[in-house]
Amino acid sequence: MPAFTTPTYTIAIAPDAARAALEPLLAAAGWVSTDTAPLVRLVDARREMTTLAALAGVAFEEQSGLLAIVTNDAARDTAYDAGATHAVVGDEPAALLRSLRFAGRHARRVRRQARARRIDEAAPGEVARFLAARAADGTALAMIAIRLTRFDIVNAAFGRSTGDALLAAAFARIVEALSPVAPRDRQIARGDGALFEIALAADEAALATVVAAIETALARPFDTGDAMVNLGARIGVARAANGGQVDDLPTRAREALEPARDGGAVRQAARSHAAPLARLAADLHRAIERQEIAILFQPQVTLASGAITGVEALARWDHPMLGILGAETLFAAADRADLGAALSEHILMRALGAASDWPATLAELRISVNVTAADVARPDFVARFLDHVAESGIARARVTAEITETGLIGDLDVAAAALGALREQEVRVAIDDFGTGYSSLAYLKALPLDYLKIDRSLTRDIAGSARDRVIVRGVIAMAHALGLATIAEGVETAMERDLLAGEGCDLYQGYLCAGALDSAGLAALVAGWTLNPRPSPALSTIAAHR
Repeated sequence: MPAFTTPTYTIAIAPDAARAALEPLLAAAGWVSTDTAPLVRLVDARREMTTLAALAGVAFEEQSGLLAIVTNDAARDTAYDAGATHAVVGDEPAALLRSLRFAGRHARRVRRQARARRIDEAAPGEVARFLAARAADGTALAMIAIRLTRFDIVNAAFGRSTGDALLAAAFARIVEALSPVAPRDRQIARGDGALFEIALAADEAALATVVAAIETALARPFDTGDAMVNLGARIGVARAANGGQVDDLPTRAREALEPARDGGAVRQAARSHAAPLARLAADLHRAIERQEIAILFQPQVTLASGAITGVEALARWDHPMLGILGAETLFAAADRADLGAALSEHILMRALGAASDWPATLAELRISVNVTAADVARPDFVARFLDHVAESGIARARVTAEITETGLIGDLDVAAAALGALREQEVRVAIDDFGTGYSSLAYLKALPLDYLKIDRSLTRDIAGSARDRVIVRGVIAMAHALGLATIAEGVETAMERDLLAGEGCDLYQGYLCAGALDSAGLAALVAGWTLNPRPSPALSTIAAHR
């Protein structure tokens, strides 16, 4: 069994009640338990260390601190099996003290939030039952969806245990914010990833008060133990009239997250009059049959040369009653109607068909098309995708498949095999909306990629926030180290563009160049485009976009 080059101190924080069960396992790993709570004492398992005397008086309420020095992987695994929460390499007392203090805070938060969760967190199905019961009484109801948008970055920077603690802390803040303004008649649930959902009885005025309280609570920095961090958030709200339909309230609240803005302060986007998805689903059948889904193209600019070198194909539905509907609403309706695969294929065919008719001035542009997690999981996905590319006559090397990072991929091995098969046939692969979804780093590790697209939520404040610049710089450096080119989304100002270029970003798209254009508008833009190169001080070694 390999030995560690330096001592590894593994700390477990457990309630007193658990000590009797833990100590037999701890003894097997050479652990030494501490004195009785509330004092925590650290004892070197091999010898007395007077340098740790400063730790003797650290108090953590009813917690027991347990310390071991382990020298191989087997001992460390046994320690973790026994409930260890932290590991520190080396014998620096200050590092141990910081880790133990954070472990204590984490343990207190977990215990406090576990108590709150027993009282406040809804079990699966309770939200739907709550809404149905209150609707039957004629109560005015609302649904609030909250997504922490920078959670993935913080989770990557500080580790999973810190991320879990931050989610628990955010949940506790939401509960605390609700208590004075909505003490009863509510249900709170955790959704996928960093999503929270609240169902409550509230009229419009009360709902505004609740949202304001949540905004204030989540805008305060969170303490990770090593640093104070701000978690951006989006809030989506949906309301139902007294006794009105409530079945679609959770879906409508989640849909309202998309237009919501996020930042240091939390913003709200309400869509109380959103069209029911069931109606849109029925209309979508006809829209696909009648070729009513329009395809527009947003240009992508290579920063080093200043040239427009690619486009992203974007779907728009000009609904006869509701006006222009974007891709998120389109795919939500498609999922309701079991048309997800048909819609994806329809968009791919329309985008490639339009690009095949472009004039010579656009003939070298790359074209990116979005694919969903459900698309990639289909057994015939690769064959059908390549067939459509072949039918269009467009060179495979000009085509990029963008898989959105906000869609949860159930089987990464299947997705990796499918995307790898596309790359073997010269199709490039991008991960879209990086920084907003479920498993950013897991996706980077597992999926064969060429591009990483940085979501607007990470670049929006780059001009005014040194912290945001550090995060974006880290994402770009990580991508380049993995051999990926980076594309910044939603760039709106010259200052944002120049700062991104200075950090080594490869391409950008956004309103600084142009919004979504039809083919004629794209041709006119390219014809009149003036090169404005912004080479990075440290030129990227990524050649994929050149």
